[in-house]
Amino acid sequence: MIMIKIKAFVLFALLSAMFTAAAFSNRLTAHQASVYKKYPETKLGWKLGAQAYTFNLFTFFEAINKIDSCNLKYVEGYPEQLLGGGIEGKLDYKMDAPTRSKVLKQLKEKGVKLLVYGVVNAGNDAEWRQVFEFAKAMDVETITSEPQVKDVPLLSKLCDEFKINLAIHNHPEPRSYWNPDMLLAAIKGQSNRIGACADIGHYVRSGLDPVECLKKLDGHVLHLHMKDLNNKNGEEDRDVHWGTGVANTDGVIKELKRQHFKGMISAEYESNWQNNVPDVIASVAYFRNALK
Repeated sequence: MIMIKIKAFVLFALLSAMFTAAAFSNRLTAHQASVYKKYPETKLGWKLGAQAYTFNLFTFFEAINKIDSCNLKYVEGYPEQLLGGGIEGKLDYKMDAPTRSKVLKQLKEKGVKLLVYGVVNAGNDAEWRQVFEFAKAMDVETITSEPQVKDVPLLSKLCDEFKINLAIHNHPEPRSYWNPDMLLAAIKGQSNRIGACADIGHYVRSGLDPVECLKKLDGHVLHLHMKDLNNKNGEEDRDVHWGTGVANTDGVIKELKRQHFKGMISAEYESNWQNNVPDVIASVAYFRNALK
C-alpha cells in the first residue's frame, strides 16, 4: 500500500513538472510573440530578420545571439555556416535528422525562427528534392536560390508539392538574374510560389534603380535582402546604415506598401564584419521609425 502511494506521488510529481515546463514554454512563446507584435512591420505582414551571412565570421548560433541582440526574431540561414552551440557540421541541407532536431531545439530555446534558407543551389534533381525535404523538416517557408534557368520548371513543381516558396536571388551583373526582366522571363508560366528575392544593394551595384526593379516585379516579390550603399558607381562601394546611402530605403518601403508585400525582409550588412551588430541595430531602428 505504501509502495502504491509512493509510486502515485512520484507519477504526480513527474506530470506536474512536465505540465509546469510546458506551461512556462507556452508563456515564453506568447511573451515573445507579444513583444514582436509591437513592432510596426508586424501589422503590415512583414517579418524583419537577418541573413545569417551578415555574421558569417561567427558560428550560426553565435549569429543567432547577435540577431536576437538586434531585436530581431527571424533568420535566413546561410548554408555554409558552421553550426556551433555544441553541434558539429554546417547548416547544410544534407544534415541528418538528429542534427536537425538539435538545431530546432536550440532555435526554440533562443526564440528565433528559421524562416528562410539560402542562398542555396543543388547539382541535380535528387539534390533539389533534398533541399525541399530539409526545408520542410525545418519548417522553412521560403528557400532563396540562384538556380540554373533549366531547373526552374522542376523547382516550380517542388514548390507546389512541398508548399514552400522559392525566391530567386539577384547578384550583380553579369550574374544570371541581375536584371528583373531576366527573372520574369525565367518564371513565366510557373507556380506563384516561385518569385524574387530582391537584393536591394545588388540592384544598385548593377546600375539599376531598386524601386523601379520592385515595380517590375510587382506580384512576384517573395523575399528581400535589405541593404543601403554609399555610392552607385560600384567602385569601393560599401554598406552603410539604411537611409543614409543611395538605395532609397524610404522609396523601397513605400513601394512594398503599395504592393501589399507579405513576407520576410532580411537585413544583410556586408561591412564592418567583425563588429556590425551596432550597424544592424541602427538600420533596423531607421526602418522601424520610417514605418511609423
